[in-house]
Amino acid sequence: MNQLDDGLSLRWPRNAWTAASSRALDAAAIASGIPGEVLMARAGRAAFRELLAAWPGTERLAVICGTGNNGGDGYVIAQLAHERGVAATVYQVGDHSALKGEAAAAQASALAAGVETVVFGSQPLPTGGVLVDALLGTGLKGTVRKEYRRAIRAINQRGLPVLAVDIPSGLCADSGRVFGDAVVADLTVTFIGCKRGLLTGQAADHVGQLILDDLDVPDDVLETVPADAHCLDLDNLLQVLLPRQLTAHKGDFGHVMIIGGDAGMPGAVLLAAEAAARCGAGLVSVATRPEHVAAVAARCPSVMVHGVVSGQELEPLLERPTVLVVGPGLGTGPWGEQLLQKAAGANKPMVLDADALNILAQGRLLKDARRDNWILTPHPGEAARLLQVDTARVQDGRFGAVTLLQQRFGGAVVLKGAGSLVADGGGPVAICPYGNPGMASGGMGDVLSGVLGALLAQGVPVNAAARLGVCLHGAAADIAAADGERGLLPMDLFAELRALVNSGGSDDGALDD
Repeated sequence: MNQLDDGLSLRWPRNAWTAASSRALDAAAIASGIPGEVLMARAGRAAFRELLAAWPGTERLAVICGTGNNGGDGYVIAQLAHERGVAATVYQVGDHSALKGEAAAAQASALAAGVETVVFGSQPLPTGGVLVDALLGTGLKGTVRKEYRRAIRAINQRGLPVLAVDIPSGLCADSGRVFGDAVVADLTVTFIGCKRGLLTGQAADHVGQLILDDLDVPDDVLETVPADAHCLDLDNLLQVLLPRQLTAHKGDFGHVMIIGGDAGMPGAVLLAAEAAARCGAGLVSVATRPEHVAAVAARCPSVMVHGVVSGQELEPLLERPTVLVVGPGLGTGPWGEQLLQKAAGANKPMVLDADALNILAQGRLLKDARRDNWILTPHPGEAARLLQVDTARVQDGRFGAVTLLQQRFGGAVVLKGAGSLVADGGGPVAICPYGNPGMASGGMGDVLSGVLGALLAQGVPVNAAARLGVCLHGAAADIAAADGERGLLPMDLFAELRALVNSGGSDDGALDD
């Protein structure tokens, strides 16, 4: 069975937009002839429909409304619940006498229908039912104000199911950062176009299940505003792995050399080497400290292993490989730096990870600091060192960080983390929808490096290899975590990776440059 059929098909919308682009989508929809009040009514109905689907026995709603259009959506939801016989109370945060436009009209309609309203803080939130977060929308740009922060904390502390309207209040629609405090939702229903901040960074801890409703806005209207990010689809990406010819031999599928494993760190090269082999590289070799040769040979007898004590000893070994993976367990001392310098001088396709990135960040890779035939795979800390900023700044602006890294170093860059990002200079940043917290264990990044090396060795172009590799890595971890995320180890991914790379491909597939 195709592993992708087992809950791993694309689970996020294909495209995502910034807050500004989302407003442009709204404007385009209105310009196409759909009045703003109609869009608000549709949004309220969509959110209420999903609420009932998620919690069908709901008898009570507390709708916490702010003073913008997000609050207007909340009034629509409250009125729909009231008309259905579900007890609904609007908790007003801010001055609701100042509501304007569609939001004011939605408020007036709800009040006329008999919906109960109270000022937030005048009475506690209920102890049962569902809470609806309609406080803050996509326009939030800075730290949440005190009165809204109190409401967010009250929602989070109540312990009831929470539906967020469009975006959890306090979450940045552009970056996925939290502006001081943010609602932790069980379900988020977003409208017209998905906001890219829902898909990366801290969003994973706040969004819950994500549902997009396009509010019946036609596709041709959506296409008038270019997407700011794309979500990757593993099933689609796998089409670059064509069926093998019956006459194929190992030389047809490349030779990956893993370079690393300084004193005391043989495990990193072992993990990268086996990942490369399991993902289809024709040949895999390892260049490591001499004292690690026996361990590598015993664990991976199909892998050729060389002990090297210097860059000079590595140099003649670099003639045969077609792809180099440098960094797993490399260390940042003279030995690691020499090996990286020699590898870079070979001018072959490369994957740089771990300490190779740290050496690069220190300015010690004097040649080829920017090139088109490599993939860099930093986690946020390594990205921060490469950009000479702190890690918090990277996490607060993940899309900008990965874009700047790609512009500075070329090739493709994978910024790892929840909602890993890929930038290759060929269009909007791509978002990986696969992966889970079980991957927070040592050695997972080494596996990714090996996967990427294997794809490059098989002729997959740099941009496609980066996208496919990060998705294979995350999807394999999702399958392996079926029995639980805690205790998931890097080697648990090997069998799943092999199954996945054999689950796609078609006779008419083609590689795109």
